[in-house]
Amino acid sequence: MSQPKRVSPAEAQQLVEQGWTFLDVRSEPEFADEHPAGAFNVPLMHMGPTGMTPNPDFVAVVEASFAKDAQLVLGCRSGGRSLRALQMLQQRGYANLVDQRAGFEGARDAFGGNVEPGWKPAGLPTERGDGGERGYAALARALHGA
Repeated sequence: MSQPKRVSPAEAQQLVEQGWTFLDVRSEPEFADEHPAGAFNVPLMHMGPTGMTPNPDFVAVVEASFAKDAQLVLGCRSGGRSLRALQMLQQRGYANLVDQRAGFEGARDAFGGNVEPGWKPAGLPTERGDGGERGYAALARALHGA
């Protein structure tokens, strides 16, 4: 398996402008609060009363929503979840994947210092809300035929 390609928020925005799809793998509440404009949402983890828990339908919803040759830029809050999601999707045969470094908020060092600004601090376009047909509820409904 090849080394994941990681790009800056500005490079991710350029890819989106060239027709790539931004896939935000943060939880639904994080996505609804604010996300890259035009992004789709399939959470790698769900936010629950006891913290984050794995989304057992993550791969199935992605596979039902995007072809294996889809050009996807993956992003999360700070870069960890999106890299894990990219590796999971590579194992399922997705080849045109890029991980956006620094996520939505920015990458931090062990002391909490900002290492690289994320999508929002970089001043890239954002929107709020569940994403409608691009949101997880709609994508999961399509998977389950509801």
